[in-house]
Amino acid sequence: MIFASFEFLFLFLPAFLVAYFLSPTRARNAVILVFSWGFYAWWRVDFLALLVGVTLWSFWLAQAMEGRGEAARTRLMVLGLVGQLGVLGWFKYANFGVQTFNDAVMAFGGTPMPWAQIILPVGLSFYVLQSVSYLVDVYRRDVPVSRDFVAYAAYKAMFSQLIAGPIVRYAEVAEDLRARSHSFEKFGLGARRFMVGFAMKVLVADTLAPLVDAVFALPAATTTEAWVGAIAYTLQLFFDFAGYSAMAIGLAMMCGFRFPENFDNPYLAGNIQEFWQRWHMTLSRFLRDYLYISLGGNRHGPVRTYANLLLTMVIGGLWHGANWTFIVWGVWHGALLALHRFWRASGGGPLPWLLGHALLMLAVILGWVAFRAPDFATAFAFYAAMFGANWGGISDALAWQVTPDQWWFLWLALGLVYLPLLSGRLPFLRLHPTGLSGLSRPVWMWWPFLAFLLGLVLLYSRAAVPFLYFQF
Repeated sequence: MIFASFEFLFLFLPAFLVAYFLSPTRARNAVILVFSWGFYAWWRVDFLALLVGVTLWSFWLAQAMEGRGEAARTRLMVLGLVGQLGVLGWFKYANFGVQTFNDAVMAFGGTPMPWAQIILPVGLSFYVLQSVSYLVDVYRRDVPVSRDFVAYAAYKAMFSQLIAGPIVRYAEVAEDLRARSHSFEKFGLGARRFMVGFAMKVLVADTLAPLVDAVFALPAATTTEAWVGAIAYTLQLFFDFAGYSAMAIGLAMMCGFRFPENFDNPYLAGNIQEFWQRWHMTLSRFLRDYLYISLGGNRHGPVRTYANLLLTMVIGGLWHGANWTFIVWGVWHGALLALHRFWRASGGGPLPWLLGHALLMLAVILGWVAFRAPDFATAFAFYAAMFGANWGGISDALAWQVTPDQWWFLWLALGLVYLPLLSGRLPFLRLHPTGLSGLSRPVWMWWPFLAFLLGLVLLYSRAAVPFLYFQF
C-alpha cells in the first residue's frame, strides 16, 4: 500500500482518521501505533517483527544508559549501534558483499559461493537511522530517555514517514508525542499539503516515469534521447521524493505533529553546498551531525576536511543502495563539495547565480545518471551518448513509446521547478495563507484540491507507481 493508491486514500486513511479522532487523547498514540504496524504489515507481515525488534532494542538500551557511568554508557551505546547497523548491513549489503566476492573469485577461475538472495525490508534504512539518532542523542544527553513504549514505538512506526522519511529525530516530536493540539486550521493545512504532494507524485513524477524507463531501456540512445532521459529522471526523482515528503508532512500535520521540512527548492541552488542544504535535508543534517562532525569535521586542517567530506558522501551514497554505482555517485558529490570548499578557502568568491546554477545542474544531472543506471556499463554508455557518441535526435525506437502528455509534462515540470522564482508575485505558492487576501486566498485554497482531483482521475486510469525511494 502506498499513499498514492485507492486502498490508502479510501480505505486505510479514512479508517485511521475516524479511529484517531474518536479515541480519547491518551489513547491516540496507541491508535497511531496499531494502524502503523498494520500499514507496514501490508507489505510483509514477517518483516513487522524486524521493525518491532529494532524498536525494542533501541528503547531498552536507551533506558539502560540512564544512571550509568560514562564507560558503561559508551559500551551500551556501541552495543546499540552495532545491533542496529548490523541489521541494516545484513539485509541491505549481504547480497552486495557476496556478489562482489563471487565476481572476484570467478575472475580468477574459482567457484562462486552459493547464496540465496536476501529480501530488503521496505523502509529499513529510514527507521534504522532514526534508532541510531535516538541512541546517540540519549548518549549525548541531548534528549531525555523515553519511558513510554507506546509513544516511542508510535514515533518509530508512524506510517506517514515510516517508509521513506523524512528522517525525523525523536527530539523533533518528543513534545508532540506527549501532548499535541488539534484544530480545523491545522488539519486543513495538513490536508492541503498532502494534496500538493499527491499532485507532485501522480501528475508529474508518474507521468514522466514511462519516458524515463523507455530512454534508459534503449540499447543505444542518441545524444538527444540521453539528455532527455537524464533531465526527465532529474525531474521525476525530485517530484516523486519531494511529493512523498510533502504527503508525509501533511499527514503528520493532520494529526497534530510538526515534521521537519525535507526539500527547499534544491534545483534553484547556486552551488553544490547550497544544493545539499536544500535536498533531502533531514538526511543531510543526519550525515553532518552524526558522521561528518564525528569524523572531525573541519577541525583538523584542510586535507582532513576534504577527506571527511568525501567519506561522508561515499557513505551517504552507499546508504542509498548496495551497488558500486551509488558509491561512485557518493564520490562524485563528495569531490564536488571538497572542490567547492577548496575554491572558497582559496579566496574564490561566489559565482554569479546563473553561472553557478548552470554548473550545479550539469553536475547534478550527470550524477543522477549513475544513480539511475543499474551498472557501470549502462552508465558509461549513457554518458557516451550524452557527449556525442551516438549523435542524433529522437529515434523511432523511442518515439512510438512516448505519448504527447509525457512531453508536455516534461516542460511543465521544468516550469514548476523555476516557478518559485516568481513567488513574490505569486502568493498562492506559500505554505501558509498568512496575509493573503482578495483573489490570492481562494486560488491558494482551491488549486491543490483541483490538482488532487485530476490526480485521482489519472490514478484510476493507470496502475499505482511505487515511490522511487522505497527501494532505499
